[in-house]
Amino acid sequence: MTTAIIITVMPTSAKSRSVNAGDALPLLAWLSPAFPVGSFAYSHGIEWAFESGDVTDAKSTQAWIGDLIECGGPWSDAVLLACAHRAVSAKEFDTLKDVSEFAAAFSPSKERKLETMAQGEAFMNTVSAAWPNKPLEKVIGTIGKEVAYPVAVGVTSAAYEIPLRATLESYLLAVVSNFVSAAVRLIPLGQTDGTRIVAALTPAVREIAARAEKSTIEDVGGAAIRSDIASMKHETQYTRLFRS
Repeated sequence: MTTAIIITVMPTSAKSRSVNAGDALPLLAWLSPAFPVGSFAYSHGIEWAFESGDVTDAKSTQAWIGDLIECGGPWSDAVLLACAHRAVSAKEFDTLKDVSEFAAAFSPSKERKLETMAQGEAFMNTVSAAWPNKPLEKVIGTIGKEVAYPVAVGVTSAAYEIPLRATLESYLLAVVSNFVSAAVRLIPLGQTDGTRIVAALTPAVREIAARAEKSTIEDVGGAAIRSDIASMKHETQYTRLFRS
């Protein structure tokens, strides 16, 4: 006698498609070069630095990017990410509003603001569409989707209960990788040299992430003045491959 086994396949609900709380794996997708935020279109002023002769080879590229994450825009972004993450985790939404507004205003040039705000909005739009999450909906209801990129990453990570340290390390490494990718296309560097730079800066990424994890909004600020000038000069650069 043959017994027929009938398997009923239930439709997948939005909740079952959500990321599990504390699962850091989505960071690999969210911070991947393939994630549709347009990061490949921005050089953070490196294009002008190349034209001016500040960044010309692997050694100068590593030094330039190392300074950026140590005391430039990426350091301040890491602090803002940490502040946004902590505010969401503690459900301090008034504080979150203040952090978001401060991050939107903290740009030394028109192109730098475009870089952070356009990527932030694209990030929020994509994550909220592909990874449904009630806490993130609460955040969006509070600050909207037009937010600076580090704030977008910070609030999303907190909404999914992804640890702050893992988020900071992943974010900073993604920033380094994107800057290196821009330099590889501009100078050009070989892919192997580009990979060596990322590897060489990875210990600094860990150290800076650990420092940013303990930071407060008062720690925002830096001394990479040449990079800020580069972002301003890029606005009137005659030939450009990048938007910043």
